[in-house]
Amino acid sequence: MKNSAVPVNRCRCLNDCKVNPDGDFVLYRMLAYRRLGWNFALQRAAEWAAELDKPLVVYEELALEGPWASQRSHGFVLDGMRDHLQRAGDLPVCYYPFLEPEPGAAGALLETLCELACLLIEDDAPVLNSKDSPAETAAQRNIAVEAVDSNGLLPLAAGEKVYPTAYSFRRFLHKELPGHLLEPPAAEPLDQLPVPEACPLPEQIRETFPPLTLEQLEDRQALLQNLALGRPWPVADRPGGNEAANEQWQLFFDDRLEQYPDLRNEPQHRGTSGLSAYLRHGQISVHQIFHELAESQNWSLQKLGPKPTGKRSGWWGMSGAAEAFLDELVTWRELGYNMAWHEPDDYQSYTALPDWAKTTLADHADDPRPVLYTFEEFERGATADPLWNAAQHQLLEEGRIHGYLRMLWGKKILEWSPSPREAAETMIELNNRYALDGCDPNSYSGIYWCLGRYDRAWGPERPIFGKVRYMSSENTARKYQVRDYIRTYDGGGS
Repeated sequence: MKNSAVPVNRCRCLNDCKVNPDGDFVLYRMLAYRRLGWNFALQRAAEWAAELDKPLVVYEELALEGPWASQRSHGFVLDGMRDHLQRAGDLPVCYYPFLEPEPGAAGALLETLCELACLLIEDDAPVLNSKDSPAETAAQRNIAVEAVDSNGLLPLAAGEKVYPTAYSFRRFLHKELPGHLLEPPAAEPLDQLPVPEACPLPEQIRETFPPLTLEQLEDRQALLQNLALGRPWPVADRPGGNEAANEQWQLFFDDRLEQYPDLRNEPQHRGTSGLSAYLRHGQISVHQIFHELAESQNWSLQKLGPKPTGKRSGWWGMSGAAEAFLDELVTWRELGYNMAWHEPDDYQSYTALPDWAKTTLADHADDPRPVLYTFEEFERGATADPLWNAAQHQLLEEGRIHGYLRMLWGKKILEWSPSPREAAETMIELNNRYALDGCDPNSYSGIYWCLGRYDRAWGPERPIFGKVRYMSSENTARKYQVRDYIRTYDGGGS
């Protein structure tokens, strides 16, 4: 491409095939960054469409297969597809939302589309399953395939190594981020495209692989009930999609941000941002959030602190509340993606814990447990701890756990499991079944933080935990108000 506003270090050519200028359209497969703005991948696809003078097909796919695919996770994504289809009539693209009626249909449709396309643009993100990874897609195509990263403020490829702590990663961010902040994605990447005269897809494709209709998407429950997912995990009463994501962001920005440092750890207050599920499914962009936050603070690069210190605050040059939020949104989120990018086969694994944590947990693996619970008891929230039960019930009902209690939730599973490895397996299964941000690299960061990842050795050495940081429900109840939280969510498990 002659001129592109998308940074070079966010784009990867994945095969040696040439762009086919005689193809019918440019194809963008939307899998990880499910949004129509602030999206480098969509922007790159639009640039190619403009340069080749071809229509742009935005193909948003939702497959049936996956170890934790359920009505809950699919419903959240389908809400976003509804938002996109509602806007489709005003967009200069052919938007094609496709929900697999049976396993394998999405792969067959993609193959058919690629036969007609000039090139394929893929989302480049560690959250994709291996079978959906850009490299796997490229290996099976006879057209040029580009993968484009629109994950975070820091390009995934810019991280020099796996950073073992938030402290070390903050120091790197402080030095590396400034240049990347000058190159945000376009808020409206489709503005420069002409409206196509007609959809470039043959009617035969639409008949063989029917796209979702607005009528189907507006009756989400009926659509979900007809899916052969085979998992009875209930749908959480929380809407997905870009519209809901923006509403949640504005609610936090207008009403909660200033109190964020004081209330984010209080279970009885809605003090957190509530954005993790939307970020996990790419329904809102970190670039958008940062841009709007920085604009409200009259911020510029010149306000960045001059010396990397690794501290949580004091280097952004924003208010204390804004910096506390940015430490979660940028430092901790992108720290998890840093490991997932460099160690795609290991970041979900117990073996990726730091050596000190594996050693101390092994030393105490045979320590007597005060009680052991089965997976079914964990799942139902049927322990003798009312606070833990309440956290688990919130996960079951809402698809989330309050941020601070999520740490306690994991620590107690370690205490009540036969071994640290079994504790990790239980946390992963419960989280990925029920959390709307499940399967995200940051889910694994949080789970393995409970076992020592991104942390240090603590004293005194304790039974079961060894040198891993200890937490208890009793200490939590002394630090924070939890009575109303328990009353709200503890459904009587015992």
